[in-house]
Amino acid sequence: MLNQLRPYRESASQTAGPYVHIGCTPNQAEITGVWAEDLGARMLQPQTKGERIVVEGIVYDGSGAPLKDAVIEIWQADAAGLYAGPGESRGAADPAFPGFGRQATDGDTGLFRFETIKPGRVPYDDGRLQAPHISVWIVARGINIGLSTRLYFADEAEANAADPVLLRVLDPRRRGTLIAAPAPGAEPGVYRFDIRLQGPDETVFFDI
Repeated sequence: MLNQLRPYRESASQTAGPYVHIGCTPNQAEITGVWAEDLGARMLQPQTKGERIVVEGIVYDGSGAPLKDAVIEIWQADAAGLYAGPGESRGAADPAFPGFGRQATDGDTGLFRFETIKPGRVPYDDGRLQAPHISVWIVARGINIGLSTRLYFADEAEANAADPVLLRVLDPRRRGTLIAAPAPGAEPGVYRFDIRLQGPDETVFFDI
């Protein structure tokens, strides 16, 4: 007798789960001994070239509550507009700057904070220069696929006005969700960039 064939059902889609921040940033979660330092925890060295800045913000869910277990990754060019890695063909990037950072949101406040540099301008596919920007990736419980967005700087208004990616967001009000402004009351060089996953002020996310 032939073996009976069982009908299989599609497995449920999976989210990142409630512990992604622990797995990706164990030291920040006070789990030591896995590795000496979390990957992406430190972006700057004393010899890193460029204007030092801080990017901080909170990830809010659809109800307006801070997400306290999200992981944020950023990717960016160095001060000369060059990317670290073998794919960069325009020149040699700053060897003292990895161009990558990873932080988990704070378990009490939901705040994330990156100490980095303001990136230089990089060309778009057609050669036009893009405004200084940082690529941002967010993952957390309840998110099936990581969310990708961009951070632009409020004090780069002229460059922002001609940025070929930013201009693809037709509604100027929606473009505003991608602009990091100087943090009120903070010292110079600190930019505030809150991320809203849902709601009327939802951050623009890109399908890439």
